[in-house]
Amino acid sequence: HVQLVESGGGSVQAGSDLSLSCEVSQGSVGPYCMGWFRQAPGKEREGVAVIDSDGSTNYADSVKGRFTISKDNAKNTLYLQMNSLKPEDTAMYYCAGTEWLLPQRRLWNINEYNIWGRGTQVTVS
Repeated sequence: HVQLVESGGGSVQAGSDLSLSCEVSQGSVGPYCMGWFRQAPGKEREGVAVIDSDGSTNYADSVKGRFTISKDNAKNTLYLQMNSLKPEDTAMYYCAGTEWLLPQRRLWNINEYNIWGRGTQVTVS
């Protein structure tokens, strides 16, 4: 069955850049709608960036202009390039996927996703 494995997290200083990867195993990233979500301690999981099966992207206002979501169908990998990181970006970052072809407005709802990775920690100080 399809699995998602995140990598690339770490501890960095404010203003630094990090690139997260999410490898799709036993499947293909191409037909999936996917998203990056994050959860800070004591807070609910929130959407960061989403990408639909056509490659159209959308971002949370808090990361717009700093983060870029992309996918490489040949490598079956989803990416999140994070630039100019801020302390408030500190969280566990998760990638998620759904095989349903959904409009972007629904991709912000965590309940629309049936596949989740285990997360990778990003700490910005």
